[in-house]
Amino acid sequence: MKTREKILLASLHLFNEEGESHVTTVDIAHEMDISPGNLYYHFKGKEVIIENLFDRFEQSFGEILHAPIKNELKIEDSWYYLYVVFEEIYHYRFIYQNLSDLLQRYDSINKRFRKILNTKFQTASSVIQALRSGGIIIIDDDSIDVLVNNIVMTVTYWIAYSNLREGKQSEQAILHKGVFQILSLIAPFLSEGKAEYRDFCKKFYQQSMNP
Repeated sequence: MKTREKILLASLHLFNEEGESHVTTVDIAHEMDISPGNLYYHFKGKEVIIENLFDRFEQSFGEILHAPIKNELKIEDSWYYLYVVFEEIYHYRFIYQNLSDLLQRYDSINKRFRKILNTKFQTASSVIQALRSGGIIIIDDDSIDVLVNNIVMTVTYWIAYSNLREGKQSEQAILHKGVFQILSLIAPFLSEGKAEYRDFCKKFYQQSMNP
């Protein structure tokens, strides 16, 4: 593995574990047991490292958000899809842990994150529309907009909120709780005869938390 790649991986680990604002390029160099000058040869400052990591997040997360949504979603499909969404956010969780501060300090990624936010909204809308088309939920257009906003807010702030409220947790616990939280937002709109959707979610959540 090339030094440049090692730097990015070490930086991502430190940012996630310690918080981006608490990590300096000297800390990264020390973690890798290289000189600050060697690190500077590859990246001319922490901002460049942040931008490179955000490039990766933007690409991989964009692919997930742009994945085709089936018109006939199976009950378990929505769970697995949301889990993948949360999993990718967790992998780059330093971006979300202190989001407003990060975007203020790194203007280069501010507009790009707003585009991701808009894509989240569009994707959530597509999922809800698919659930409605499949007869799983009954919801009017005005309520869709409110529900989608709540879903996007939960996806964006869940990991930070969960850590603040419950402290240190396993990755699996955080992700499955996040998925269950979103599906709980959808539950009130379940159509008659779709109780199995709610039952599946509860059962799957319990199994996931107690493997």
